[in-house]
Amino acid sequence: MQKRKFGKNFGIWLLLFFILAVVANYTYTNDKAVKYQELNYSQFVAKTQAGEIQSATIQGQDVFGKTKDGKDFKTYIPQDAGVVPLLSENKVELKAEPVPEKDGSWGEILLAWLPMILFLGFWIIMMKQMAASNGKALSFGKSKARLLTGKDSITFKDVAGIEEAKQELQEIVDFLKAPAKFQSLGGKIPKGVLLVGPPGTGKTLLAKAIAGEAGVPFYSISGSDFVEMFVGVGASRVRDMFEQAKKTSPCIVFVDEIDAVGRHRGAGLGGGNDEREQTLNQLLVEMDGFETNCGIILIAATNRPDVLDPALLRPGRFDRQVVVNNPDVKGREEILRVHVRKVPLAPDIQLDILARGTPGFSGADLANLVNEAALLAARRNQTMVTMQDLEDAKDKVMMGTERRSLMMDDKEKKMTAYHEAGHAIVSLHLPESDPLHKVTIIPRGRALGVTMQLPEKDKYSQSKTYLKSRLSILFAGRVAEEMIFGKDKVSTGASNDIQVATTIARKMVSEWGMSPLGPIAFEEPESDVFLGYSIAKRKNMADQTALQVDKAIAGLIQDAYKRTQNILRTNKRELDLLAKGLIEYETLSGDEIRTLIKGKKIRQEEKKTKAHHKARTTVPDVAEKG
Repeated sequence: MQKRKFGKNFGIWLLLFFILAVVANYTYTNDKAVKYQELNYSQFVAKTQAGEIQSATIQGQDVFGKTKDGKDFKTYIPQDAGVVPLLSENKVELKAEPVPEKDGSWGEILLAWLPMILFLGFWIIMMKQMAASNGKALSFGKSKARLLTGKDSITFKDVAGIEEAKQELQEIVDFLKAPAKFQSLGGKIPKGVLLVGPPGTGKTLLAKAIAGEAGVPFYSISGSDFVEMFVGVGASRVRDMFEQAKKTSPCIVFVDEIDAVGRHRGAGLGGGNDEREQTLNQLLVEMDGFETNCGIILIAATNRPDVLDPALLRPGRFDRQVVVNNPDVKGREEILRVHVRKVPLAPDIQLDILARGTPGFSGADLANLVNEAALLAARRNQTMVTMQDLEDAKDKVMMGTERRSLMMDDKEKKMTAYHEAGHAIVSLHLPESDPLHKVTIIPRGRALGVTMQLPEKDKYSQSKTYLKSRLSILFAGRVAEEMIFGKDKVSTGASNDIQVATTIARKMVSEWGMSPLGPIAFEEPESDVFLGYSIAKRKNMADQTALQVDKAIAGLIQDAYKRTQNILRTNKRELDLLAKGLIEYETLSGDEIRTLIKGKKIRQEEKKTKAHHKARTTVPDVAEKG
């Protein structure tokens, strides 16, 4: 490709150089040529009779000469005009020369054909440019699907943590390998499979693994690649995509983020004539047009199944929906083992402990955690990644980057210490509370301090007792500030705590039926198709009922607030001990906190050695904003 481009550019420059050389030569020749004064025949006769002509040279019917004032002239005479007697009578020096014959040399022929050659060269260049432009214009409606080859394929061994989804998709792989096995019993493989799950759970990776396991071509395209400004282009790309797929069947066509083109019809401003809906209509037609033995399987992924058009989800199109959720503790350990394959690990690595400490992490989060640990180990000039690197990377991902460059005065540091100590003490004295993992007053991310709780195991539902304990823990920071500094000295540090607590209390009353009003849903989540996100809307209700709902929400918050006040007043000694420990050590683990509140001392040498090592090896990130 580069050689062709070089040859094309070289030819263009050579042609331009030739044109410049011809123009320069023509200009130079004209500059050297004699410049004649053009005379018509009457003027020539008049000047001759007036005695102004000094000499003349006759070449056929052309006459060249010079006047007595030194000027050169040129004229054309008719045949048998009697010019010779006229010149002789007026005593003009007369000279006769034969008409020069053209010798037909290659130089003269080339000069004669030069304009035509230049025109042809220019025309060829323009036609090539137009052909290239027309090719792009004609490919405007072509599919943008990318065909992944064997070297890009992966298998189920590269996908971990979603075993149920892999098992459900295994029969698709079996069908692509041996379709006769299913067809002999009258079975039909699903025409379409919709992968549903939160972002980062491995939906795209799972689709590529299916193609890698089956060893068939894999076409990948995004839903946004179909939609263009011009109506009909998206539909044309859908048709072209399926035409390409049929030529290489059996194969897999994967459409990522299908909600970009598959939203409910009738929600746009253009009614049924806008580009997106035309594209969706064509997609529906193509999916219905598959033959039984076509061998094309459409796999799509989305994290917004609630906004998809019902016609897209009906049997015969997307026959099967596979939910790809965040992995459990066992799945997280398997995912970590996949991502640390190419990372040199120290002998102290315990991936099972790391997996238990990362609840709610997706596969993408875990990949990012391993990468952050590798970068951190490199910054510390280590040859292997240690468990401490993974723990520090986990804290960075979960709580944000430490902002050690942010300097707090003693008063603000003391208030932050009591705020975080309040969260920690209340969490230790409430039932069904998640175990306390770590407390720090080092600014991380946008927070001045962080109290981290980690569940012992994955939770899929939450009890009323747990939620009430959660409300009390959220208000503990504000209550601790009030107890120590007074109500007029509280800070804005509890703003996020208050917001989260209010949301939980509202859901307990309006959605989960955890209030004296009974198991009634006063709010329901609704999908706003036009805006593209789900929002909770309050049902139509009487004003008196709405007032009762608001009172029930306020009652839950007030009860949690009072319970928090009672716990901190009863355990004020523990609150003071923990706050002083945070001011001294800045970061304390759950075990160290339990040691402190029992009146025992932490191994100060070990603690300070760890803090010194961390401060020495960690490069402070000063780019974080406050």
